[in-house]
Amino acid sequence: MFVLNNTKQLRPGKAWMDDNGVQHPSNWASSWSADEMAARGIKEVTVQARPDNKFYYVSGPALDGSWSSTPKNLEDVNEVDGDGNPRLDVDGNQLVSKGLKSQWIDKTKQAANSLLAPTDWQVIAKAERDRAIDSNVSTYRAAVITKCAAIETAITDAADLDAFKALFDAPVDSDGRPTGNAPMYDWPVMSE
Repeated sequence: MFVLNNTKQLRPGKAWMDDNGVQHPSNWASSWSADEMAARGIKEVTVQARPDNKFYYVSGPALDGSWSSTPKNLEDVNEVDGDGNPRLDVDGNQLVSKGLKSQWIDKTKQAANSLLAPTDWQVIAKAERDRAIDSNVSTYRAAVITKCAAIETAITDAADLDAFKALFDAPVDSDGRPTGNAPMYDWPVMSE
């Protein structure tokens, strides 16, 4: 990122006007040397790594290359107005903003349902016609249901944002190479 006089971001490939009203060409970044840029008050700023918007509300980057981030709520929050009174829906129920835990429990249930959906026909056939469920399907479905419950428990038990974020980290060996899936995504695979 390039910054002019610590006040304005410049984009390579885009013309710009300086404080004296002089228009500069769009090829300035590729045709000017570092000394020419410095003489005009332009410096290159390294942009820091952006915080993960899965866990933070993020804005920026600022002219110094930093980002502003606010952690998202882990727990559900009852909404209130400016005076601290509960905000209600049309039926008079308290409005609640879902926290990360509730959001990811919902996503986990959706993931489990999508994994189970291709074999639902066997469960229906069992119920309607007493057709036997294939043993590998029965084993797989039980494993998915068990894993869903385990992931939900891990989400619920996360004491703070760091513990919650750890659920998205894949295990690694001593060389830093992944050795499996992150707990949040470690679903069973159906055997043939």
